[in-house]
Amino acid sequence: MDNKKKPQVWLPLLFSITLIIGMMLGYRMKGTMPGKNFFTVDKPRPMQEMLDLIQNKYVDEVKLNELTDTAIAAILSKLDPHSVFISAEEVESTNEDIAGNFFGIGVEFDVIDDTINIMYVVPDGPSFKAGIETGDKFIKVNDSLVAGVKIKSATIKKLLRGGNGTSVKVDLLRSNQRKTLTFQRGIIPVTSVDAAYMIEPGTGYIRLNKFSQVTYREFMQSLEKLKTQGLQKLILDLRGNGGGVLDQATEIADEFLEGDKLITYTEGKHFPKKEYRCKRPGMFEKGALVLLADEGTASASEILIGALQDWNRATIVGRRSFGKGLVQEQYDLSNGSALRLTVARYYTPVGRSIQRPYSNGEKAYYDEILKRFHDGEVLSVDSVKNDTTKMYKTPNGKIVYGGGGITPDVFVALDTAGMDTAVSKLYMTGAMADFAYEYYIQNKAALQAYKTTKAFAEQFSLSDDHWKRFEMMANKDSVQINTLSQKVKNELAFKLKASLARQVWRNEGFYEVLNTKDDAVTQALLLLKK
Repeated sequence: MDNKKKPQVWLPLLFSITLIIGMMLGYRMKGTMPGKNFFTVDKPRPMQEMLDLIQNKYVDEVKLNELTDTAIAAILSKLDPHSVFISAEEVESTNEDIAGNFFGIGVEFDVIDDTINIMYVVPDGPSFKAGIETGDKFIKVNDSLVAGVKIKSATIKKLLRGGNGTSVKVDLLRSNQRKTLTFQRGIIPVTSVDAAYMIEPGTGYIRLNKFSQVTYREFMQSLEKLKTQGLQKLILDLRGNGGGVLDQATEIADEFLEGDKLITYTEGKHFPKKEYRCKRPGMFEKGALVLLADEGTASASEILIGALQDWNRATIVGRRSFGKGLVQEQYDLSNGSALRLTVARYYTPVGRSIQRPYSNGEKAYYDEILKRFHDGEVLSVDSVKNDTTKMYKTPNGKIVYGGGGITPDVFVALDTAGMDTAVSKLYMTGAMADFAYEYYIQNKAALQAYKTTKAFAEQFSLSDDHWKRFEMMANKDSVQINTLSQKVKNELAFKLKASLARQVWRNEGFYEVLNTKDDAVTQALLLLKK
């Protein structure tokens, strides 16, 4: 009986010793624990104190969420121009652009005379299968009247988009007859490839507008298509491509570079160095290659251009690129918003960072692009400003520069004919697209009689009557084009022709026409012939 009582005597002592050891371990570990310490409670931060005071003491009612969003954006503005706060309302559209698709009904529309006009129906999309046609006018979407109510494009998008498989009912007008169609929303692709065609026998042209999560797949499909048509040389157009998903750019670079060559590497204070190297035999490692770039070519596009320039794999044609050498990661926040934070810098194979300085603030940073226009850099190669303190040498001995974008191997000046104020205003008001749409609806059979875009580009011209109709539409938007110089008028007529090609052959037709008079494309073709 005494032996049975002994464990009961020692148990309290054992519990006490265990508790003391646990407390000592906890105290030692407190500095390594995330969040609040084991023995201490963090005091409220001044930011939280201020928000609490505003919420509890301020004279008027305030929307604290909006105030918080503004505060976050102000903090990020002190970091770098590419660390940004994305509100909950903007997150969906931002993610759609990265993903390369969204859920909707699959139409392009424009609001003309306070009415939604369908400019294009995506083949095999929900609207196409439901029987919606180019030229239809939407009157109602579900129970919402959308005609004659001065509806905004953003509101229309919200009405047309929704969850995959959800139902939508559309009342429309076609040739003065009213129809009602009910169908389900589906996945609508947002393609990265604007155009992919054989610009000359043996020479292909591909234009990429961004780097989404599906860009590499789309690029490879385009490259394979051109290969079957006899591709030997390639022009890859990255003008205006603001970048996107980094690994999509490195995957494409791998198709051009052989062996295990370094494509880029990234490094940051909290992110160790990470190398991106070629992993497999590429589909186009040997053919002649020209890349087109301009001041709108940024981020992932510059990774691709920098790698190919450093390895002397391609000739870069155009103007100095944007100069964004920072890598962002997106973090979701608790209220549905997101933080896109700069976490590292990326470097080209020879070790150059092409990031422009941003120490003078966001306004000065973006104004540097405007300065290139004012300083004449976009017009003359002699005005290009390279940072001579950041010179690098490629393996074949060529001098390249860091610190401010990527300077092309062959400079092509900006065509200023398209920069006339009247021309810019016509683009902004949508008058050119509206004219092309109206012309297409009225002359569909005549336009479809052209079997190829090339035949259209060579043979089509606007009649005097149609030019007068365009003048009337421009006047409606307070743009007087009858006083413009003949050179600018000719430029306008050419752009209208390209817009008409877009109505028939989509973006590929648009660029196929534009490229017939594009100085950078012309220069690229001359280089490839050599």
